[in-house]
This record gives sequence, C-alpha cells and structure tokens, in this order.
Amino acid sequence: MKSAYELAMERLAKSHPNAGKPLTAEQKSRLAEIDRVYRGKLAEREIFLKKQLDEAMAAQNAEEIAKIQQQISGEKARLEEEREDEKERVRRGR
Repeated sequence: MKSAYELAMERLAKSHPNAGKPLTAEQKSRLAEIDRVYRGKLAEREIFLKKQLDEAMAAQNAEEIAKIQQQISGEKARLEEEREDEKERVRRGR
C-alpha cells in the first residue's frame, strides 16, 4: 500500500511532467540572477517606504502609519509573486 506522500508525488509527476527534470547550469544561473534582482527591488521599495513610515511616526499619524505598513506588505507580496512567476518561466525553459 502506498503512502499519502507517494500518491501525491505520483499526481505531481502526472500534472507536471518536467518537475523532476534537473536544471541546466544556465537555468541555475538565471534563477540566481532573478533572486538577486528582486532582492534589490524589494530593498529599494523598503527603503523608500520606511522613510515615509518614519516621517508618519514622527508626525504621530496613525492612519498614515497603517496605510504605509499595508503598502509595504503589499509590495513584498507583489514582488515575491513576480519573482516566482519569472522563475517558473525559467524552470519551464521559456
């Protein structure tokens, strides 16, 4: 009898036939480059928004603080999603 893990792995193999395929050196290099670029983009946005957050805290503007904190988390999520989409395209060989 197969375990739940083995069954899940079989389903994954059927739905994504290239999932177990090893990456080429070029793909690995491109994935590392994507990570580097998106870490830079995230750092840039955080620096910009942290400056605004510090100003709002100094002014004791709770509404603005909440708005900026929400924007920071939204930016992180958006950039993370973009990064993963781009990495998936590389993994698929496109």
